[in-house]
Amino acid sequence: MDIDTRLLRSFNAVAEEGNLTRAAQRLFVAQPALTKQIKQLESRLGVPLFIRSRAGMELTAAGRALAGEAAGVLSHWDRAVREARGAAGREARVLRVGFVASAANEATPRILAEFARRRPEWRVSLRHTDWTDPSAGLADGEVDTALVRLPFPGEDAFRVEVLFTEPRWVALWDAHPLAALDEVPFGRLRDEPFVAAPLETGAWRDFWVGDDAGDGRTAVIGAVARNTDEWLAAIAGGHGVSLTPAASARFYRRPGVTYRPVSGLTPTRVGVAWASAPTTDPTVQDFVRCCLTEAHGGPAA
Repeated sequence: MDIDTRLLRSFNAVAEEGNLTRAAQRLFVAQPALTKQIKQLESRLGVPLFIRSRAGMELTAAGRALAGEAAGVLSHWDRAVREARGAAGREARVLRVGFVASAANEATPRILAEFARRRPEWRVSLRHTDWTDPSAGLADGEVDTALVRLPFPGEDAFRVEVLFTEPRWVALWDAHPLAALDEVPFGRLRDEPFVAAPLETGAWRDFWVGDDAGDGRTAVIGAVARNTDEWLAAIAGGHGVSLTPAASARFYRRPGVTYRPVSGLTPTRVGVAWASAPTTDPTVQDFVRCCLTEAHGGPAA
């Protein structure tokens, strides 16, 4: 019997998390879609895999048997996919680099220039992802390495080096009363609606609405955005405010949107991430070295 690896991956996430909501966040999918996938897998196998209750998702005997093998199967498959794509990239001498939003800010062109100097026979293929995948393609093996904003869901599965930190600011529509302040205390934003990333991005979304502040409160969501254009339109339209890296004031200037520093929050971190493996491709190692060297060569925030 042939089984779609997507269904097996969904099953494995629910089995490990014991909870549909957390599994959906981990997989960057909506919970109803995940529920449908689990039912589809059960239908194909002809056996129930979970006992559903208010306490969560408990594995049946069949589910425990499958769970005992699923993680290993997926690990082998993911490694095979990465090796195949990596081999194709090495043959073509193309390094696939994922990024979200402004990547490593002004350091990005320096990183690319230094990599070109070290590896003149190689070409970098930059691949941008929207906010539904904060791993910038790493989670699906679409890229060899990525410039990411930390924390991101599934981060523990990868090797990560922090390149620099920068303050979190707030983006507001021009007529918002807080736009008149030179600096906005985070407590003044707690009753504001936020423009947020999709729910399935989990901890990444929580960080960018300030739910890591430790005050026991959660943000009110006024709108959901999947990319920078949707985000700016929602803010300019008055649908909500949004925390954002300080660099957004330089990279994403737009009529109707004002950026202000925020006090009372920890900074955001920019990192370079790549697949965790016993050995790392020498070309990826060179790219990481370029990131670590060049990220400190000029203003990052």
